[in-house]
Amino acid sequence: MDPINDLLNDPAIRAYLHRLVKDDGLNLIERFPREGEYSDEDLAARTGINLNTVRHTLYTLYEKRLAEYHRIKNNETGWLTYLWQLRTDHISDAIREDMELVLEKLARREKYEEENDFFICKDCQILFTFPLAMSCDFTCPRCEKAVTHFDNEMLLRALKHRIGDIKKSLGHA
Repeated sequence: MDPINDLLNDPAIRAYLHRLVKDDGLNLIERFPREGEYSDEDLAARTGINLNTVRHTLYTLYEKRLAEYHRIKNNETGWLTYLWQLRTDHISDAIREDMELVLEKLARREKYEEENDFFICKDCQILFTFPLAMSCDFTCPRCEKAVTHFDNEMLLRALKHRIGDIKKSLGHA
């Protein structure tokens, strides 16, 4: 049984990783040797992936705790070598943290939408809050046409629905 392939066969996890590291990063994850630790140069040589892409992918995965390294020092040259390994056992935590962050942002947006009254220029499609529209005498500063009230109820319903779905997924509901 190959835990990396099992993860990559899950469409949600694959989509998350793709968003994180794009096609080349997924390619590295798929080709990453299953046992041991490897330097970025070794990984580039073994997988045929550009060294800069390997480094960028490893650092991105490291930020999410999906890769880790330890360094060794060559006593003769003083050079440091970083040896990497994947930590796919942290994928659930990484996804949960990202979902919590998205939930916070959506909650802030929901509050903003609830606390403001909006106006729109139908020609320019510029959206104004009430204070901004009032400061412009309810006239679009770009085209000088009157702005009209904008009903954000559909957006609010969508935000509330999405927030509910995420809370349910996270076990907050």
